[in-house]
Amino acid sequence: MNGMIAGEEEKVQRNYWQYLSKMKGTGRSPLQINVKDSITGLFGGFLTISVLALLTSMTASEWLMAPFGASCVLAFGVWNAPLSQPRNIIGGHMISSFIGLVIYHVLGSEPWAIGLAVGLAIALMMISKTTHPPAGADPIIIMLGGYGWRYLFTPVFIGSILIVLFALLINNLRNDRNYPTFWL
Repeated sequence: MNGMIAGEEEKVQRNYWQYLSKMKGTGRSPLQINVKDSITGLFGGFLTISVLALLTSMTASEWLMAPFGASCVLAFGVWNAPLSQPRNIIGGHMISSFIGLVIYHVLGSEPWAIGLAVGLAIALMMISKTTHPPAGADPIIIMLGGYGWRYLFTPVFIGSILIVLFALLINNLRNDRNYPTFWL
C-alpha cells in the first residue's frame, strides 16, 4: 500500500515539474526594431491623446480614459493586427463598457462583481469577434469610478471613434501601410 502511495506521489511531483517547466519559455522575441514604426507610434499617440485631453480640458465632458493609451499602442504600433482594427477598437470598448455599467448598476462594485464584469467583457468580446485587450480595463474604470450611463457615449464611443479616425489618417500617410485590414 505504501508503494502505491509513493508511486502516486512521484507522479504528482513529476506533473508539478512538467507544469512549471512550461513557464520557462524557449524562444526569443519576434519583435523587430523599426524606426519608422516608432515615429508613427509617437506621432499617432501624441496627436490622438493630446486631442482627447484638450477636448476634456475645454469642455464639461470627459473625452479621455486610460485604456485609450493602450488602444493607441495597438492602432499605431501594431496597426495590422486583428485586435487593432476599427471593429475591435470601437466594438471592444463599447461592449466592455456596457457590461461594466450594467454590472455596476445591478450588482455594485464589490470585488467579485468587478471580476465578473471583466470576465463577461472578455467572453462577449471574443464571441462577437471584437476582442480588444485595452477594453478589458473599461469595466474596472467604470466600476471603481462609479460612472453613469453617459460615460458610454463620452468618452467611450466618441473617444474610440476619434482613435479610429486618427489611425485611418495617420497610418495611411505611409506608403507601406493600409489601415484598416478589415472593417467587418
